[in-house]
Amino acid sequence: MATKTHTESGTLSSVKVKRKSSMRQIREDLMGYAFVSPMVLGLVIFTLFPIIASFFLSFTDWNFVAGFSKTKFLGLDNFIKLIHDSVFLLSLKNNLILMVVVPVTLAISVALAVIIDKKIHLKDLLKVVFFIPYISSIVAVAIVFQVLFHPTYGPINQILMSWGMDNPPKWLADPDFALYCVMGLMVWVQIGYNMIIFMAGLQSIPNDLYEAADIDGASKWKQFYSITVPLLSPTTFFLLVTGIIGTFKVFDVISVLTGGGPANSTTVVVYRLYETAFVNLQSGYASAMAVVLLIFVLLVTLLQWIGQRRWVNY
Repeated sequence: MATKTHTESGTLSSVKVKRKSSMRQIREDLMGYAFVSPMVLGLVIFTLFPIIASFFLSFTDWNFVAGFSKTKFLGLDNFIKLIHDSVFLLSLKNNLILMVVVPVTLAISVALAVIIDKKIHLKDLLKVVFFIPYISSIVAVAIVFQVLFHPTYGPINQILMSWGMDNPPKWLADPDFALYCVMGLMVWVQIGYNMIIFMAGLQSIPNDLYEAADIDGASKWKQFYSITVPLLSPTTFFLLVTGIIGTFKVFDVISVLTGGGPANSTTVVVYRLYETAFVNLQSGYASAMAVVLLIFVLLVTLLQWIGQRRWVNY
């Protein structure tokens, strides 16, 4: 009898423990959902909904001032119009040219990271110096570049004229040079961020590999090419993907530095989209641009993802 009572008591205790454990699990799950819900809501409201709305509006003639009652369905007319829009095609071409900024920035950044990561003096100060352009206001940085590249009073042209060049380039005022000035600014701004990420990647490479290479007589260049570059490939791939996506999203540099000029030589898709939607009030046509840009970025990212299997070492 005593044994039966003890068994029933143990069973009840086990049920109570399981019930408490289940309640605790439910509370933890609810707490988890509460913490992630702001991010999920933000993703739905500010990312998924605009994508779906842009896709729908790309088939219409609509502007946000007239209201939804004035929406007119056009089918594929906006996309057909894009094919014949010379300014849009030029902006897409400029975006493709701006992709060159990414490998140039990566090459300079990894070289600086390797140099600064060695035991040199003022390492921390150099990190700050190279990182300042990235955290600075793009407006301030653009104004500095406008002063540097001023056709008449800029210090760059003053130096070139002092060296005997009678007609130096007009830089930002010249359609043949303006886009390269923009690319220079983008490289200068991004170097600090990429360098810090590369330095974090360098910390994960075991020193044993370099010591073994020293014993085998490998030169510093051989060590860099055979050890550093392969083991930094995941970091390089991350910066390559985010960097190329960043070149397609560039807007603030163009808006502040050149305004898309001169003669649309520096306009890009996002800036053209902004002008079309908020200056010309053609929201439906601008949505078609956004859809084309989204598809383009997805294709480029997919190609990078497929290609990374050949050169990224995990």
